[in-house]
Amino acid sequence: MRQRNVAPWTAAALILLLAGPARAQVGRNLGLLNPNLAGVEELAALPHMDASLAEAVVAARPFMDMSSLDALLREAGRTEGELAELYGRMWVPINVNAAPEGEILLIPGVGERMLHEFEEYRPYAALAEFRREIGKYVDDDELARLAQYVFVPIDVNTASEEDILSIPGVGERMLHEFLEYRPYRAMAQFEREMGKYVDDGEVARLARYVEVRAAN
Repeated sequence: MRQRNVAPWTAAALILLLAGPARAQVGRNLGLLNPNLAGVEELAALPHMDASLAEAVVAARPFMDMSSLDALLREAGRTEGELAELYGRMWVPINVNAAPEGEILLIPGVGERMLHEFEEYRPYAALAEFRREIGKYVDDDELARLAQYVFVPIDVNTASEEDILSIPGVGERMLHEFLEYRPYRAMAQFEREMGKYVDDGEVARLARYVEVRAAN
C-alpha cells in the first residue's frame, strides 16, 4: 500500500538511512510514487492528477527519464506550481551522472546553486559519494530527500545483491535472474537474458540502472 504521508525522521533513523545500506545505488525512497510502477488508482489519487491523466501516464510508460513524463504532464495543462507539488509525490529516479540540467532542475527545491553542486562532482562512482559531496551543503534531512530522486548506475557484473535490490521494482525473483547470467560481456547480453522474463519496456526500464564496465 502506498504511504500517504511521510513521517518526520528522527535523528536515529536518519543516521541509519545515511549509513546504510552503504552500497545501495538508488536513493532510499521516502514516499515518492514511481510512475513506471504505480497503478492507475494510486496515480489518480495524487495532487493535480485525475483518472484520465493517470491512464495516459500508464499508457505512455515506461518513462526512460523525467523529461518525457514532464512533457506529457505539461501537454495535459499542468502548471509549474502544480508540477512542483506533484514531483514532491511522484518521480522517475534520474541518473545523476547523465541527467541534463533541465531534468535536475525539476527536482523540487533544486535551483541554480544546487544544480551547480550536483554537476560539480560528476561523475559519482557511487551514491555514497553523492551523499558525501552534497552533504557539504545541506543538512541530513535535505540530503535524504534529495537522494531519493537520483541513482548512480551499477556494474551489473560486480554489484552486490543489496545494490541490485535497490533498483525500483526488483525483488528476489529478478535478483536471481540478474545473478544467473553473470558475467555479462555487454549490455546487449543483459537485455537479451532479461528479455526471457519481462517485456521489452521492462527490460529498457531495468537497463537504465545498470552498466557493463570494462574489466580493470
